[in-house]
Parts: sequence; structure tokens; C-alpha cells
Amino acid sequence: MSCTCLVSFLQTRMKSMEIKLYNTLSKKKEVFKPIKAGQVSMYNCGPTVYDTPHIGNYRTFVMNDLLRRMLEYFDYKVDQVMNVTDVDDKTIKKSREQNVPLKTVTEKYEKLFLAGLKSLNILTPHHLIKATDCIQDMIGLVQLLIEKDFAYKTSDGIYMSIDKVKDYGKLAGLKAQSTKDEKTHASYHEPKSRVANDEYDKEDPRDFALWKLKTPEDGDNSWQSPFGEGRPGWHIECSAMAITELGDTIDIHTGGSDLIFPHHTNEIAQSESATGKKFANYWIHGGFMTIKEEKMSKSKGNIIKLEDLAERSLTPLAYRYWLLMAHYRSPVHFSFDALEAALNALNRLKNTMNDYPRGGTVINSYKERFGAYISDDLDMPKALALVWELLKDDTQSPADKRATILDFDRVFGLNLGIEDKSSKVPFEIQALVLEREKARAAKDWSKADKLRVEIENGGYEVKDTSNGVQVRAKL
Repeated sequence: MSCTCLVSFLQTRMKSMEIKLYNTLSKKKEVFKPIKAGQVSMYNCGPTVYDTPHIGNYRTFVMNDLLRRMLEYFDYKVDQVMNVTDVDDKTIKKSREQNVPLKTVTEKYEKLFLAGLKSLNILTPHHLIKATDCIQDMIGLVQLLIEKDFAYKTSDGIYMSIDKVKDYGKLAGLKAQSTKDEKTHASYHEPKSRVANDEYDKEDPRDFALWKLKTPEDGDNSWQSPFGEGRPGWHIECSAMAITELGDTIDIHTGGSDLIFPHHTNEIAQSESATGKKFANYWIHGGFMTIKEEKMSKSKGNIIKLEDLAERSLTPLAYRYWLLMAHYRSPVHFSFDALEAALNALNRLKNTMNDYPRGGTVINSYKERFGAYISDDLDMPKALALVWELLKDDTQSPADKRATILDFDRVFGLNLGIEDKSSKVPFEIQALVLEREKARAAKDWSKADKLRVEIENGGYEVKDTSNGVQVRAKL
């Protein structure tokens, strides 16, 4: 088979490769089948812009990015939508605490969020939509739920009647507390139990607020509607934005595991009740990040932010590399030591890539293995290990290695083809190299040998050539 035919064969094989994703709804891996051939509609639950995101938040956004990059690697056309929650209980509370307009708060933290995405090399979603720009869509969806008798009015707002929702809680695996015939849908609480807060921790199904009538605490953050002046509940925001932008049924909906209940559970209930159609075919959720054996969260006060990494000379891309070392669904335990090790590994990889000549071609056998790993529910740990296997493969040329790894980096998103200061030889290693050169000049071979060992223990190697000493990271 000629080289051209082999490349064509591999491209056809890659396009036909099955993609398997773990679907939280079915609790198993499923072969991905898009609604429209070659196209993917994907909705990502975005940030609530009331504070600076912590690195645990960004883990979910890295997962979203890897999913999009993987799909695009296999030539799918992805339509990615992410919301920005700029009106809810938290944003209004922060506005009130700082005694500034809501927009002042949300615009500040949205800019910080977007700066974080850029530093992590996360592709900007095709549609980044603010909740306040879609209020009329939310009002229309609430009105539809009222007309279909899935929602009712109380003295403080409009609530979703979950006892009328078939299979409520299926995403979270909640069991119905039925007081009716098992052949009919579940009835949860009589008399009705309601919750006005956007979030609640216990897996206790209760009617939730779709629209909150204005209170003094809301200030100027309210809108007119057929059912009274007020503002939307958090859950209705995502349903309205997803349906408006992507249609009644979407391919993929993502978020952190903490959103499975109540947020995503309630999204399904209100969306499917309104449209009579399945809301999302695949639900993808990322695992938690812990620190000191506790989930990283603002409420626990144990968060680490990107600026905290910078204070220790740890880069956002080192954090991204570290995340690739674990499967997106697995819990990860953060430590600065682990991130420092990731930074060293990334620097070694970048130094090696910078040394390799340009002009190579992608190695087909490695490309096929890479495709098999990433298509198996985004198995990034195996895909990353393949990079190091390739680097040590003496049967492949350095130029082809470089071309192949850059092809992989279309998914990794580590900017491996771009030389930056973070990939330079550390100052302390440079100092040891200089000291060794002085020892060699003085013909103190014993000292020079000891310094070589010290340099190697630091993860670098030195080569004495006719053009001078060369220093590079060890593989």
C-alpha cells in the first residue's frame, strides 16, 4: 500500500471510530450518536459570576474543553453554548454586600473568569450567553409550564410541581416517595413542600422556584412578567438558554458532579415538561477536587485560585497538564507538590519538543492508538502516557515525533509548539552548569562529575559538544 493510500485509509478509519462516553443518565458508557450526523450540540453550565473561580471550578471547564477538542479531532462540527449566570441569589447578595450595582459585580468577575479560560488555553465557547440577556425566553418557558399545569403561583413566586413530573430525579437516582399507584407518576410531598433558594444540599425533592416575585432585597434587579414583577430562579435560566440556542433536544449537557442534584435534575424536569421531548441525550459530569481530604469549595474556605499558583511560579498550563494525568470522572486530590511535579514534566516535554527539528510527518500507528484512547470516554491518562512512550521510541525520527505530538496537542491544549519562558532551564540548574564549567576549566574532574550527578538528580542532563555544553530535560 502506498503512503498516500495508507494516510487516506487511516483518516477514514479515524472518522469511523466509535466514541464512547459515560452517560450519567444511564450510569454506563454509551456509543455516542449525534442527533445530526457530523454535528454536535453541547451545553456547558458556566460560571456564576459573583467571585473569582477556584481551580476546582476550572477543572470542569477543562473537561468541557477536552470534550470539544476530542470531537473536533474526529471532524465533528461542535456548537458549544455556555451560560454566564449574572443574576441569582449569590450575585444579588454580593451586590448588596458591596453596595454596588449588580452589573458592576458580575462584569468584574466575568472578566476574571474569561482571563482564566485564556490562561488555561480553553477554547472560548461559540456562544457565551448572559442570563440577563435572556429574561424574555425564561418568562416564556415559565408561562408555558403554567399553561401545561406543571407550575403554580404562590405568594412569593411561581413553583414547579414535581409531583406531576414523570421520573423526577432519574438523573440523580432519587427514589420516588409515592403515595399513588405505582403505575402512575410519583407524588412526593403532601402538603407541598417548597424551596425558594436556588441550591439545597440534601437529596430531598421539593417544588422549586421558577420565578421569584420581587422582594426588597432584590433592589432594582427585577423584570415585569405576566405573573408579577420579579426575577428568574437559577434552574430555569439554563433550560431557557439551552433550548433557545440549541433546540428542544441537545446532544450533550455537561457540568460538575455537584450539579447533578438539584440543578440538572430540575433542568430536566422543567425542560421536558415544557417541550414533551427528551432534554439531553448525554449527560457528562466531572469529578470532585479535594484538598486536605475535603471537597474544594468556597463555603469551606479551602479554595486555591490561579493567582495562588502564580505566587509559587506554577503555571496554569502545568495545572492543565496535571488534570490530564487523571480521568475526568475520577476525584483528584490537590497538592502543590503534585503540581510542581507536573510543571517539571511539562517543562521536560517542552524542552524536548523545542530541540526536535521541524518538518516531520504524523506517525500513523501512534495516531491510531491516540484516537482509540481519547474516544474511550476521554482516557487522557493513557493518551498522555503514549506521548512519553513515543519520546523514548528510538525507531522514530525526532521530526516525526514532534509532528505526531503536536497532532495530539490539538486535544491536549498544552501549546507544545510554542516556546515560552516556563520551559527554560531553571536558574538553579543553570548555576550548577556554570559551576561545572568552572570545575572543568580548572581540570577538577571529580567536582565536575559530582556536579553532573547533581544536575541529573534535578531532572536535567548535560552534553559536552564541540559547540559547547548543551543542557536539556531528561526524558
